[in-house]
Formats: sequence, C-alpha cells, structure tokens
Amino acid sequence: MTDPNHAHPVPVRTLAAPAALQNSAEVPRHLHGDQGTLAVEVYRSPSAWPADVESLFNLAESERVGMGSAWYRHLIDTGLPSDACVRFYVLRRSHAPVAALPLLLQGASGRAVSALGNFYTTLFAPALVSTEGTPALKLLLRAAITDNGPLQRLEFGPMDPLGKAMRCLREALKANGLVTFDYFCHGNWVQPVSTDWPSYLQQREGSLRSTLRRMEKKLKTEQARIEILSSPQDVERGVAAFDHVYARSWKRPEPFPGFMPGLIRLCAARGWLRLGVVSLAGEAIAVQLWIVANGRAEIYKLAYDEAFKAFAPGTVLTARLMQHVFEVDKVTEVDYLIGDDSYKAQWMSERRERWGLMAYNPGTVAGLIGCLREAAGRGLKSARARLLGLRAHLLA
Repeated sequence: MTDPNHAHPVPVRTLAAPAALQNSAEVPRHLHGDQGTLAVEVYRSPSAWPADVESLFNLAESERVGMGSAWYRHLIDTGLPSDACVRFYVLRRSHAPVAALPLLLQGASGRAVSALGNFYTTLFAPALVSTEGTPALKLLLRAAITDNGPLQRLEFGPMDPLGKAMRCLREALKANGLVTFDYFCHGNWVQPVSTDWPSYLQQREGSLRSTLRRMEKKLKTEQARIEILSSPQDVERGVAAFDHVYARSWKRPEPFPGFMPGLIRLCAARGWLRLGVVSLAGEAIAVQLWIVANGRAEIYKLAYDEAFKAFAPGTVLTARLMQHVFEVDKVTEVDYLIGDDSYKAQWMSERRERWGLMAYNPGTVAGLIGCLREAAGRGLKSARARLLGLRAHLLA
C-alpha cells in the first residue's frame, strides 16, 4: 500500500474563485495515494472558502467557539493588523475537506509562521474530522514549509497539552524534519458543573459567601441594577456599558478597539452572549462578557470601575452570572480561560494548563541557531533547578 504521506505531486489546476476573490485563493497541490486523491488548498480569507470548507470549520466551532469560522472572520476583520498575512491550509481527501491549519506569516522576512491567533486567542487547534491526525497535519505543514520556505521557525499555541491536536501537531512537525520544544503558556481554571447552584455556592470559601451577602445587600440598598444581556435588541446598550466601564477600569486600552464591541455583537447574533452589567444610579460600574455555547460558559472579559471598588461589583456579578449559567443555561463547565489570578481559585475547583509548541528548522542557519539557543537555555534551567534542589537537601 502506498503511504499517502509520501505521495508525489502531479500537475495542478487553478482553484476557481469569483473575480473579487482571486487574490484570496491559491493553486491546490494534488497528491495521489491508495487512500484516495489528496489535495492541499490554500486560502487567504474565509471569504474564499467554498461551502464544504465552511462546514469543516463549523464542525470545529461545535467544539469551541474560538476554532470556528465566525471567530476567524471576526479576528481577521477587527483583531489583526490590516496587512497581516493569513493562510488557511486545507487538506482534501477524495474531494472532501478533512483537515485545516490556520496560519499567520510572521515578520517582514516571512521566515516564521505561527498559529493564526494572538492575545485574543484562548485555545488553538487545527480543524480535523475525527478520523484525521498526524498524517494530515504532516501534509499541510509540508505544503506550508514549501510555500514559505526556507522557514526558520514555527510556533503554535496555546494548546491543550493532553489533547489529540497538540500530540498530532508535534508528531507532524518532527516528521517534517523540525526540532520541537514544548513551552508553558498559562494556567486555566475551570469548574465542572455536577451539582445545583446552592450546593456549589455552599462549597465555596466562607469568606467569599460572606462578601457576597454583604455586598449584595449594600448594592440593593443603593438600588443598584444587575442585568444579564443576551438579545440582539440589547446589544448596543451592552456595548456602551462595556466601553464605559472598561475606560474607567485598571485595564489598558484595547490595542484593536473594534474587537470587543464586534465580539459582543457577534455573540448576540449567534445566541452566545451573556453580558453581565451592574449599574448604579443609571451608570454602569461593572461588566463581564461570558460566552455560552456547546454546553460551556467561557468567562472572556471582565472589568469594573475602580471608583466603586468598595462595592465589590465584580464579585457580585460573577455570582449572578454563575447562577444563571447553572440554572438557566445548564452548562456542564465554566471556564476562566487564561491566567492564574488568585481570585479564580475562589470560584473554580480544577486547574489545567495550556502549552505551546516551538519548532525550529535546523536546515537553516537561523533555525539551527534558534534550536541550539533553546536547548542550551533549557539545559541551564534544568541544571540550575538540580543545583537548587541539591542545596536545599544539604541545608536540610
């Protein structure tokens, strides 16, 4: 049997696309193997995807919102520089799209590639049908390396270190002659939902429950209003509240001002929006954007007006939203997404980690230097850890 991963390219045809999209799609490479015809297609924009590629990303969206077509469209339109070099590598098997790798070409030299994402991205994974894995990703990576070579470095993350996607991507990178290194991205606090709201709340620390009782009473005395906005009819009011609070919070201004308002509108249109707002005397003082889809609630962004910190409006709002997703949305998991902030452990019972993959091409000078530096740095860190352990043992 012929190994499709070592299939030989044959003459290609031009990928048909409407005139307005001719710069958005590139020529497919056709490969043949005993498992059926294989073809790699490259798209520069989701606007150029045919319906079946759209369906592949819709399948990925059914697992995570941040892996679907709506997310990538929004990220490209509002969360990346206008000159960002985006590529979607898609593998077809017997004419059906079975795998896709969203990429971002980095730097003026074009010698580095990363996962398509940035600080707005909470989890990355290629789009794969359930039967595909390392062989499909190997072909897509080979095409990306050929098109943009000589590539020096490839980077993917944040990813689930226990998931199929990271394991298969690592194997595929190695199969293409690259040297890979895993690296830690961030902690990820989650709460599996296996009980009702009162039982969950009773399991929280007494100090948290006490704070909630006192601050809910205080806000009620001040006639504060707590809302959870979810409908398109309320979306502009929600956007205004978010912008108002964010400008008065401790957080830095968004580097892409259109991203968050657009995300709120997108979530409202898709039925994912749970935007919590605390208002006092008609003025919003705390906001939280939660995304609810696929039985999961993701706590995406939160902020409060520091002038009202004494009311703990963020704590009260988190409790109200948590109760809502428990009792109304009936989710199976609540996810704080990014970071090991201490307050997250008050609400969540489990901690996971997100890791990334860094891969160097030792066939290039820059790639070899990067590989050696990475290995040396990790060796020094390991040696230092061993020395500190030995010192602690001797001093014990």
